[in-house]
Amino acid sequence: MRFQCKKKTTALTVLLFLLGGFYVNINPGSFFAGPATSHEPVPLNFDQRAERLSVNESWVEQGNYLPLSVSYQLLAGAPCTQQRYLTVGISSVKRTKANYLISTLRSLFSHSSDEERSSMVVVVLLADFDTSWRVTTVKEIKTIFASELEQCQLVVFHVSQDWYPPLTGLKRNYNDAPERVSFRSKQNVDYSFLIHYSASLSQFYLQLEDDVSATKNFFTKIKTHIKLQEAKQTSWTMLEFSTLGYIGKLYKSAHLPVLARFLFIFYQEMPCDWLMSHFRVLMTQKEPISLKPSLFQHMGTFSSFQGAHNKLKDMDFEESYTNPPAEVYSDMSTYKSHYPKLAWDNGEGFFWGYSPKKGNYLTVVFRNPTVVTDIVVETGDGRIDILHSANVEIGHFVFTYNKEKSCLTFKFLGTMEKGRFEMLNIDKTHNSPSNCLRILVTDGQSDWVIIRKIRISTKQYDAT
Repeated sequence: MRFQCKKKTTALTVLLFLLGGFYVNINPGSFFAGPATSHEPVPLNFDQRAERLSVNESWVEQGNYLPLSVSYQLLAGAPCTQQRYLTVGISSVKRTKANYLISTLRSLFSHSSDEERSSMVVVVLLADFDTSWRVTTVKEIKTIFASELEQCQLVVFHVSQDWYPPLTGLKRNYNDAPERVSFRSKQNVDYSFLIHYSASLSQFYLQLEDDVSATKNFFTKIKTHIKLQEAKQTSWTMLEFSTLGYIGKLYKSAHLPVLARFLFIFYQEMPCDWLMSHFRVLMTQKEPISLKPSLFQHMGTFSSFQGAHNKLKDMDFEESYTNPPAEVYSDMSTYKSHYPKLAWDNGEGFFWGYSPKKGNYLTVVFRNPTVVTDIVVETGDGRIDILHSANVEIGHFVFTYNKEKSCLTFKFLGTMEKGRFEMLNIDKTHNSPSNCLRILVTDGQSDWVIIRKIRISTKQYDAT
């Protein structure tokens, strides 16, 4: 069969046509959450699907499209009637050697402010078929997180094995062992159910594993990054807040019904993180959009697959830090409220300036003389707004001119390379206390510039 497609029809339209051939009825269960309803969906023809997509990105909210046949058993908590900003989805199964779910939940809530919690809901699918384990886990969750459950900040549910497709006798793609194929195939279905359940709970959805730790105020950092993409008018399907697997992958909730169905249909083909990457490309986002440093770190030592030892770590994850007190000045024109000091302070902010010229600077003036041992400077957002040409210097002898402080003399440390500067053991050659740190632009550029972070390590001065 040959289709005469309109010019604006994209690879996503083809994906929708493929997925659109799979319609099933909803079987109302003990609890149901999601955009689909219990009535029979009305299939759209190919041109209608293409037109709906091209006219409005939130087309999935207009009706009952790509529903899954599944019944959810609510175990603890309940979704709030008011839509939140962010849903954090976690699927958890019984591990043979260690369990990390409680630690993961503690990390998420303890690293969020009251205001952040009020705009977020954590949804946990207990995906193991061991009833005893589920009962014990739910009891522990209800004891530790009673407040979060009461305030609709935490929801726990289960899906009976009856709703799963076959999990044995599957294709052995990539020559994986049958046990491995069954494990990763079930995991795809787990995530499909979890994502489908979460589709109507918030504006955005974040996928995590059950063995991660979160950086402080990760919610606000995610929200800031989303606003940055909106300011750039970036078209995106998936934002990445961790470099590992399917940890820290963020989606628009409007896309979740399609993603859930995609994972369900191709559940036995490949691992979940590979499927998610294929989905991103099919949705016409060619390149990953990643935030660095990562906001989530893998902390599990033993895998959920047969208790295998797992030392996987995200090298772009950064623990909480505190730079010494300082004032920050720059003669680069600032975009909106992205002030220079935000590159220095611990938080979600960053400095964002218009096209820098040769001789422009950002200068940090320490409140107290400081022996600097290590320096890291990160610029840009992915591949854009990188500071291409600049020197990094330390200075001495503070003076004030026109209400702005700086140093009389500066010593060259090194140059930015691909928008980044890192130097360790500076005290080996510059052991005396410094008063300033300066980033000096050495060549102008038409691109704007983002200075995401300036991080330094210090030590106490030893006069002897």
